[in-house]
Amino acid sequence: MMIEFKNVSKNYQRGDNDYGVLSNVSLTIKKGEYVLITGKSGSGKSTLLNILTGVDTPSTGEVVVNQKNITAFNEAQMTQWRGEEIGIVFQFFQLIPTLSVVENLLLPMDLMDKIPKKQRITRAKALLEMVDLSGHGDKMPTELSGGQQQRVAIARALANDVDLIVADEPTGNLDSANAERVLKLLEKLNKQGKTIVMVTHEREPARGASRKVLIKDGMIAEDCLLEGGR
Repeated sequence: MMIEFKNVSKNYQRGDNDYGVLSNVSLTIKKGEYVLITGKSGSGKSTLLNILTGVDTPSTGEVVVNQKNITAFNEAQMTQWRGEEIGIVFQFFQLIPTLSVVENLLLPMDLMDKIPKKQRITRAKALLEMVDLSGHGDKMPTELSGGQQQRVAIARALANDVDLIVADEPTGNLDSANAERVLKLLEKLNKQGKTIVMVTHEREPARGASRKVLIKDGMIAEDCLLEGGR
């Protein structure tokens, strides 16, 4: 399995009381799957994603990714793992405005030192070509449209040649045309073998997705294969 949630619960302290967000969640995701995590606001889906990416830790239970128990990591180990093995795509792009597009792609490579130094510029340009943004490398993020910025963010998530992409509402800040381009790109990456876990509010399943997991009141209410998914 690529991902295993083992009886994961998450509680937050609110005054003298515990506030439960996730309750005893067990979930497995195979390598190469494209899984949608859906549910209403406050259902716990974003907390699930935060725990998967190591931004948050479970109150109880374990999360294993590629046979590594990430819940046992210390802060330094988590930073190293997150930088080398997982690509994260946010709703609001999170590009660094003072760096050019190509510099945004080079930064994770420079920080993790996983990609040989001589290959980094070539890799950054290849990633921009992959997301149909060749020739935009010297531009600043603010010179791009929202859809273009999100495609740069996806390219950045792939900078260190990760197998797992985690996307948090990647189309939530885009118009329908740009949202469709982003979804087509994610579908293409999945067909190339990348595992994708995406949180979405959308009622209609994303094209190419193989599975949908519905979170309700902190628990898995539904887990089903999608028609046309692999």
